[in-house]
Amino acid sequence: MSTRSSFRVGLAVTAIIAFVVLPSLVDFLMEWLWFGAVGYRDIFLRGLKAKASLGSFVLGFAFFVLYGNLWLAISSMASPYIVLGRGVGTVQPAMVRREQLRKLTGIGAAVIALMISLAASSEWFPWLQFWNGEPFGVVDPILGYDIGFYIYRLPVLDFAKQILLALLVISLGGTAAAYVLAGTLNFTRRGGVSVARKARIHLSLLAAVFFALLAVDAYLDIPRLLTNVEGPGIVHGASYVDVVARMPVLRLLSAVAGVAALLASYNAFSAALWPVPLAFVLYLATSIVGSLYGTAIQRFVVTPNEQAAETPFMTHNIEATRRAFNLDAVQTRDLSGDAELTKADIVRNADTIKNVRLWDHQPLLDTFGQIQELRTYYDFVSVDNDRYTINGESRQVMLSARELNSEILPNRTWINEHLTFTHGYGLTLGPVNEVTQEGLPVLFVKDIPPQSAVPEIQIAEPSIYFGEMTNDYVLVNTNAKEFHYSKGEENVETAYSGKDGVRVGGLGRKLLFSLGFQALQILFSNDIIADSRILYHRNITDRLTTIAPFLRYDDDPYMVASEGRLFWIRDAYTVTDRYPYSTPAPNGLNYIRNSVKVIIDAYDGTVDFYLADPRDPLALTMSRIYPGLLKPLTAMPADLRRHLRYPETIFALQAAMFSTYHMTNPVMFYNKEDQWQIPAIDLDGNPQQMLPYYTIMRIPGEARAEFIQMLPFTPARKDNLTAWMVARSDEEHYGQLEVFQFPKQKVVYGPRQIVARINQDQEISPQITLWNQQGSQVIQGTLLVIPIEESLLYVRPLYLRASDGKIPELKRVIVAYQNQIVMAETLDLAIDRIFGGGAAPRSTQATSGQPVEMRPPSPVTSGRPGTAASALAARARQHYDRAMQAQRDGNWALYGEEIRLLGETLQEMSR
Repeated sequence: MSTRSSFRVGLAVTAIIAFVVLPSLVDFLMEWLWFGAVGYRDIFLRGLKAKASLGSFVLGFAFFVLYGNLWLAISSMASPYIVLGRGVGTVQPAMVRREQLRKLTGIGAAVIALMISLAASSEWFPWLQFWNGEPFGVVDPILGYDIGFYIYRLPVLDFAKQILLALLVISLGGTAAAYVLAGTLNFTRRGGVSVARKARIHLSLLAAVFFALLAVDAYLDIPRLLTNVEGPGIVHGASYVDVVARMPVLRLLSAVAGVAALLASYNAFSAALWPVPLAFVLYLATSIVGSLYGTAIQRFVVTPNEQAAETPFMTHNIEATRRAFNLDAVQTRDLSGDAELTKADIVRNADTIKNVRLWDHQPLLDTFGQIQELRTYYDFVSVDNDRYTINGESRQVMLSARELNSEILPNRTWINEHLTFTHGYGLTLGPVNEVTQEGLPVLFVKDIPPQSAVPEIQIAEPSIYFGEMTNDYVLVNTNAKEFHYSKGEENVETAYSGKDGVRVGGLGRKLLFSLGFQALQILFSNDIIADSRILYHRNITDRLTTIAPFLRYDDDPYMVASEGRLFWIRDAYTVTDRYPYSTPAPNGLNYIRNSVKVIIDAYDGTVDFYLADPRDPLALTMSRIYPGLLKPLTAMPADLRRHLRYPETIFALQAAMFSTYHMTNPVMFYNKEDQWQIPAIDLDGNPQQMLPYYTIMRIPGEARAEFIQMLPFTPARKDNLTAWMVARSDEEHYGQLEVFQFPKQKVVYGPRQIVARINQDQEISPQITLWNQQGSQVIQGTLLVIPIEESLLYVRPLYLRASDGKIPELKRVIVAYQNQIVMAETLDLAIDRIFGGGAAPRSTQATSGQPVEMRPPSPVTSGRPGTAASALAARARQHYDRAMQAQRDGNWALYGEEIRLLGETLQEMSR
C-alpha cells in the first residue's frame, strides 16, 4: 500500500474514532455513572445486554448468510481473476483477482450486516417481551390465540421475516451478479439463459428459501387480519370477507408457496428450466385470483346484506374495544330526569358547592405569574388540581411549582447557570373557590420562604432541583455557593445535601464530563473539587424516559407537598396498537391501562415506580423483564397515596371511545342510533371540545363527597344533555368509571344551549359588552357542569383583565339551573338568588383587614319570579345590623361594604 493510501486510511480511521466511537463511548460512560448514582444500573444493564445479544446474533447471522452465499459464488470462478469492462485505446480493462473480490465482498457483507443488526437491536424491548410475555387469559374469537400472541409474538415474527427476506433478496442479487462475473450465468443471443450446474443448484435453493418465506408471510397474514386497520369491513379487525374469503385464500397461498419452494428445490437438481418460472406463475395467479375472489364476495355478498353479514364481527369489535379500554367495567346508572333541586338539596351537598372550581388554569397561571413569581428568573409552568384535608375537610386546591428558568437569568454566565442558580423554590397553592375582594385568588401557601396559612401543609424543604424546566446540568458541593432565595438586600445561600449526583472525582472524570457537556469550564474551573457532584437528567420527563423508555408517560405531572417535602407524581401507561378487534383511538392506540404511578422527589431526584394495576398483563410482563422495578402500590407512603388521581389523558380517551361503545347492541351500533359526543363550546368564535375537569362532589347514591373527574355527553348532532361520566380518584374507588344517563324522552339543557342562553340574556350579555367597551377584556371561564343529586347546575366564572394590566380578576359567577340564570359576585350569592338565602355555606373573601362576607350589590337574574318586598326589607335590615356590629367592632372595611349594600338594596326596593 502506498504512503498516500496509508495516510487516507489513517485519516478515515481517525475521523471514525473522533466522530463516531468517541462520542458513543462518552455517552455510554456518562450513562453508566448516572444509572449507578440513581440506583437503576440493573435496568441499564438489562437493556444493554438485550441490545448486545440481539444485535450480535443478527450481525453474525446476517454476515454468515451474505458472505457465505457470495463466497460460494466467487469460488465457482474458473479463472483466478475477472476482467471488468473493455479496454479503450491505451486504457487496459480492470482486472480483479479472486482474493481481492472476496475481501471486497466480505467488507460489503460486513457493512450490510452491521446496518441490519443496528436496526434489529432497536427492537430489544419487543424481543424481551417475546420471551417474558404474560398471557392475557383471553383468546381472540376467530383463531383462538391468546391476546398475548398478537402483542408479544406476532411483532417479533414479522420483524424476523422482514430481516430474512431482506437478507435473501440481497443474497440473490449479489450471488447472481457474482455468477455473471464468473461466467457461469450467461444470457444467450437467442434470449435464453445458460446456467452452470453449481450456479443452478445455488440459485434454485435460494429461490426455494424465498418461496418458503413467502409461505410463512402468507400464514402470518391470517392473524394479522384481526388487527387490520384498513380492511373492507365497517369495524376494526377481521370482517366477513376476511374470515370467509381472505383467510382461506391465505391458507391456500401459503400452501402454494410451499409447493413453489418444492419446485425450486427440484429445479436445483434437474436440467429442466420450467420449475422456477412455474412456481412464480402459480404464486402470482393464486394471489390475483384470491384478491378477485375477496372483492367479489365483498361486492355481491356483503354489501347487499352488510348489517346481517357483519353482525358477528361487530359484536367481536364491541367486546374487544370495551375490554381494551376498560369500558366493560363502566357502571351505568339511570337518572329520572324529573328531580327538582331545593334549598335542602343544596345544603345536603355543601361539600360539592364548597369545591366548585372558579379558577381556570390559564387565568390562574397568569395571576400566579404576576403576584408570586417574585423574581424574574422564576417561572410557573402549569397549574395542577389536587385535594388536601384541611380542618378535617377535603378541599380541592390548585397549585403551581415555582421553577427556576435559567434561560431568563439577568446575567447568563456559565457559573450562574450551572453553579449558582441551581434550583427552583417552593410552590403557590390555594383553594379553587375563594377570591379576595380585589378578585385575586386566596392563597394557602405563598411567598419565599413558603408561608402557609394552614397547618396541614407545611414545607420544610422547598428546593426544586428536579422539575419540568430543569433542562440543564448543575454542579453542587462546589466552592461556589448556591443561591437559595433573596432576603431583603441580601441573598441566602445553600449547599445541596441530597442523594443525587455523580461524583466529579479526578482528572479523568472531569475530562469525561467536559467532553459530554462540551464545557471546558468543568475541566479548568477552580470551583469544582473532587467531592463536587454533577446533577443531570434533571428534567423529570427526560429522567423517566431514560430509566424506563418502555412506558408511555402522561403529559401532566403534578406536584404534591407531603410531610414537609415536595414530590412530583407522574402517571405512566402501558399501551399497544395490536389488540385484535379493538378499534384504535385517534392517537392510534387500541389498548391502554394506567398501570404505573411514578414518584420523583423534587429535591433528591429519587424515582420510584409503583404497580397501580396488578391485573394488567403488559405491566406484569414488565415486572418479569425487570424484577423489582415495579413496587406494590401499598409500598407507597400513605400520604402520597391519598394524592393519587385518575389522569385526565386516559379519562378523555375512554370517554371519547365510550361515546360510541356504550352501544352494545350490534344493530344499534351499526345504525349509530344512540351515538353520543362530547360537547363543544364556542370560545372566541371557535368551537372547543370540553375537557375533563376535577372536582369534589357527592356522586348520587353515595354517602360522602369525593375527588372525581367529570365529562358530559350530548347526542350526536344535538345539544341537549344525555349523560355524564365520572372517574373516581379516592383510594377505595380509584379508577372506577360511572355513567349517569338521562331518559331519552327528557330534554335536559346541554352546555351549548346554556352558553347560548347566557350570550342572549338581556341583562348579562349587555353587561359583558359594556365591560369590553370600557377598555377591559372579559374572559369567560370554563363552563362547569355540576351534578347535584339527580339534577344539574351550570357554573361559569367571568374574569376581567384591564387593558393595561396582565392580572385577570374574578369578577362575576354565572349560575344556571333549568330556565333560571343568575350572575352575581360570588357563587354562594348566585345560588342564594335561585334557591333562597342561606342555601349554601359562605365563602369568605379576604381584604387587607378582616375577612368580609361578600354579597352582590345587584345580582343579575333572569327567569326568576320577582322578589317580595318583605324579603328585600329583611335583607336591608340584615345589612344595617351587620354595619352597626362592624362599627362597634371597629371593622371599618366591613362597615363600608355593608352600608354600600344597604343603599343598593334600598334602591332595588324603590323600583
